[in-house]
Amino acid sequence: MEWFKTSIIDNKTVVFDSLRKQYVALTPEEQVRQKMLYYLVETRKVAAGLVAVEYSIKVNNLPKRADIVVFNNLGEPQMIVECKAESVPITEKVLDQAIRYFSGLKVKYLTLTNGKTMFCYRVEDGKLINLTEFPF
Repeated sequence: MEWFKTSIIDNKTVVFDSLRKQYVALTPEEQVRQKMLYYLVETRKVAAGLVAVEYSIKVNNLPKRADIVVFNNLGEPQMIVECKAESVPITEKVLDQAIRYFSGLKVKYLTLTNGKTMFCYRVEDGKLINLTEFPF
């Protein structure tokens, strides 16, 4: 896969997202999302076909989009990854957002990152267990 292939389209910097198979605006958040996708697929060797980007879910009957959702080989969602721009600190508010997404898509793991900091949690019996390393 080709990562971080950027171009200028309509005077805007875009990056080719090899999972979505399209160019998307290279916002600060997208930069972190692309780094996380690279980490998942190239470093952690998660099959690209098991990773969804901007995955649509319903939360309290409202349409939302999780930045990244990782599935197992049976097609069951396993992890939600919430990405923020490097300038955005990972706070309780970001965790609350990921928990809301969890309510619409039951997963075993939540990961929050701004590219500098990463927090990983396992969801067990309705409780979040802070992990000291990436779960896969």
